[in-house]
Amino acid sequence: MQNVLKLDALTASPLKTDPYPYFSVAQAIDPEYVSDVIRDFPSIDDGGSYNVDDVATGPAFKQLIDSLDTPQFRQIICDKFDVAVMDLPMMVTLRGYSRKKDGRIHTDSKTKVATILLYLNDDWQAETGKLRILRSADDMEDYVEEIAPGPGSLLAFKVTDNCWHGYPSFEGKRQSIQINFLTSEAAGNKHRFFHGLSAKLKSLFK
Repeated sequence: MQNVLKLDALTASPLKTDPYPYFSVAQAIDPEYVSDVIRDFPSIDDGGSYNVDDVATGPAFKQLIDSLDTPQFRQIICDKFDVAVMDLPMMVTLRGYSRKKDGRIHTDSKTKVATILLYLNDDWQAETGKLRILRSADDMEDYVEEIAPGPGSLLAFKVTDNCWHGYPSFEGKRQSIQINFLTSEAAGNKHRFFHGLSAKLKSLFK
């Protein structure tokens, strides 16, 4: 299997610890594959998260997903954040559309050990919609770094009590993959159930 991730770039990216442990890579996907992966991103016209298993994906996109669930990728997360994720369940969810209400400041739940966000948009010209690494729960302007959701940009962070993040309100197409390493299989089943239920309800009320 061809690994379409630029593992060397992920390994080389410096770990930052202010205000919590994270690292980012501007182009985390091999340039030879990124256009095909974006082309194969599932058509998602509603807000919210979808389980990757609940949507139809093309071959290039599936190849990317397969590249994420490998010992090499897991080892990078272990080494960066000093966490043991080699045997933890991995959950993959997708977002394709940002609503005005999305992007509000939040931390991730304690059932998640690490979060990786991989953006799959051809380009990003909008001023808003860029993810911010934030210092607090109540000030979107108090940020240490801003990540443009462009073609293959990646952000990974260790889930902590203060892992505040969000983005200024944006409405429109905003494609991303979220990868989470979870504390237990039970936590994974719970997350997948609620994401799946949400998707079914959206399809019923379209």
